[in-house]
Amino acid sequence: MGVWIDTDMGFDDIAAILVVARGAEPIDGISLVFGNSGFRQVRQNAASAAAAFGWTFPIHDGRALPVLGRLETAENILSEAGMLTAGRSLPPAPLPPESDAFTALCHWLEAATEPRRILALGPLTNIAALALARPDLTEKIADLTWMGGGVTAGNHTASAEFNAFADPEALAIVLAHGLPLRMVDLDLCRKIIAFPDDTTPVRDAGGRNAALLADLFAGYISIGASRGRAGMAVYDPCAAVAFVCSQAVTFTEARIDVELSGLLTRGRTVVDVRAPQEKRNAVFATDIDVVAARSLILGALTEEARQ
Repeated sequence: MGVWIDTDMGFDDIAAILVVARGAEPIDGISLVFGNSGFRQVRQNAASAAAAFGWTFPIHDGRALPVLGRLETAENILSEAGMLTAGRSLPPAPLPPESDAFTALCHWLEAATEPRRILALGPLTNIAALALARPDLTEKIADLTWMGGGVTAGNHTASAEFNAFADPEALAIVLAHGLPLRMVDLDLCRKIIAFPDDTTPVRDAGGRNAALLADLFAGYISIGASRGRAGMAVYDPCAAVAFVCSQAVTFTEARIDVELSGLLTRGRTVVDVRAPQEKRNAVFATDIDVVAARSLILGALTEEARQ
């Protein structure tokens, strides 16, 4: 039984996909969503990554705009390309014919003979569309692991993590429809740091994509360095670790809600571990095996760099 990945296709998304690709369950499909960049660039990044890394799983076009409100991207940090680099960039590749993600995701769930698993790495717009239009299919989702939210603080704003801020209504819809959300938030992801020296085994791996992966990895790490940090938290790959190696991550039940208004609070995730059992609607990651997580993430990058 395969899995599904929903992504806004930046470098850490690519790293997360590589982690999942080395796992026990095949990737049945990918749906794209705006986020790291505008949707046209997300499509281009996906096509280029598929060509560079030899991905054969189908990639489908999802939502280009949030449920409500203006388009928000991370281009101010990641550039118009949706990912930084220390040298080489993903090579250009022709865009494939358009393929509707909503239809593909519905067909994938309709065909399920047992509950399916989804990893979401961007705004939850595509998943919210499914919940609204086909609530009957949400019962076929075993778990929805999402990189998003922040228990203590945000990153895009003081209150809100980017994926939650970019489409808080989508998160509210997912929660309201009772999808089995497993939130891997900023606080958890910031326990796993990539340092400049971590690019060396990737660069030295000797495969055709070694230099490309190392340059993209170094560009990603430079985000932390530009803020005076020793390294950079690897966000989406942490969610991938939780997805493929659940024993490496501790989850706690809670009541999770999202703020939908307020100049300073829109997109903030409110996590209440004091809520009575009947009010709890999700789980969130509270601890991670740092050594195991770094091994899985760096191992996936290095293995790909050997190809």
